[in-house]
Amino acid sequence: MEVGILIPVIAIAILIVLSAFFSGSETALTAVSKARLHAQEKEGNQRAKLVNDIRDKKDRMIGALLLGNNLVNILASAMATSLMIKLFGPSGVVYATLVMTMLVLVFAEVLPKTYALHHAETMSMRIAPIIRVVIIVFAPVTEMVTWIVRGVLKLFGVDISKVGAGSHLELLRGAIEMHEGSEQKVQEQRVMLRSILDLFEVDVEEIMIHRKNIEMIDADMPIDQIIDAVMDSPYTRLPLWKDNKDNIVGVLHAKWLLKAMKDNRADIFQINVEDVAMEPWFIPESTNLYDQLQAFRARKEHFAVVVDEYGAFMGVVTLEDILEEIVGEIDDEHDESVAGVRKLQNGSYLINGEVTIRDLDREFDWGLPDEEYSTLAGLVIHEAQVVPEIGQAFTFHDFRFDIVKRQRNQITLIRVTPPHSPEDDQG
Repeated sequence: MEVGILIPVIAIAILIVLSAFFSGSETALTAVSKARLHAQEKEGNQRAKLVNDIRDKKDRMIGALLLGNNLVNILASAMATSLMIKLFGPSGVVYATLVMTMLVLVFAEVLPKTYALHHAETMSMRIAPIIRVVIIVFAPVTEMVTWIVRGVLKLFGVDISKVGAGSHLELLRGAIEMHEGSEQKVQEQRVMLRSILDLFEVDVEEIMIHRKNIEMIDADMPIDQIIDAVMDSPYTRLPLWKDNKDNIVGVLHAKWLLKAMKDNRADIFQINVEDVAMEPWFIPESTNLYDQLQAFRARKEHFAVVVDEYGAFMGVVTLEDILEEIVGEIDDEHDESVAGVRKLQNGSYLINGEVTIRDLDREFDWGLPDEEYSTLAGLVIHEAQVVPEIGQAFTFHDFRFDIVKRQRNQITLIRVTPPHSPEDDQG
């Protein structure tokens, strides 16, 4: 091959390699996980820190890479056109166009970008020092280009300087929904991660144990009856009331009661239960779960009494209740098994009215709304705008709700039929 042909061919090959470098670098630096790089930077990885610094100024990074890519592509095309015209005359323009299109598409675009997508983290950290130099060299040109681009966009009413990247919580929620893997395992993980983010949005009134379901101790009862009640209870902490059940005067801990019994083993009737009980900690029902979790940690307590805006006793919330919002039900050897939900053979469910929507959504991924209410009975009453009678049926959010039992104005049992899906037929 003549020297006059060999040199341009070698030059074109080098320019295509450079084009591949710029294309792959752009893909690697934009596709790499910011979270993983941030974690590695915290561990002292300097290359990860350099990549993060480059990504923090995306305008300059993209401008420099596109400038470099276009320079080498245009130069390679010009040289190829000149060479083809020299070899084939005017028709060489067509040949040069076809040959360079295929070479650039395959070797300078698809191949490097495909590799970069699958090795984004490794590649981005390897090329970071070179890209930093490229950005510095091209900085004057890229700054001018950025200024021109922003100015032109402003003429059309677009100000990109005011465009945000969106809420970090929204990004996290999106990443959680994209989490893939074994269906059973993935559903459990997604539920747990969603619940952590929801701690800021859920109030204690939505997860508290309602006052009508709480085991309480009357402070005026004889001490032997109090001891029997505590021993028979599955709970270690019990609210202590005096005169009426709205007047909570303390929280009785089984361990402290046992200690008092040991100290007064000669005569347990000398025990004053109010002296044994700790002072109740009252919290408003509007406290969100995240703040309450932090408060539990700060006070090193596990039990709080929930009151409404007027100070009326509403229920109790424990540290375990909040943890169960994240990890699901935590049962121990003393927990009682309550049949709140029972699946029927036809695919519907018999559910107690007091079961919370959050528990149902977490268990079955139904996606029922709970902004205006917290329980299943609350959902039915809110949507129906009446207190339904036994036998009535409603369809809300594509679910069918049949009223099975009712006590006075309280709906106690509902049959819920989820929307029919093709998967049901396959199962």
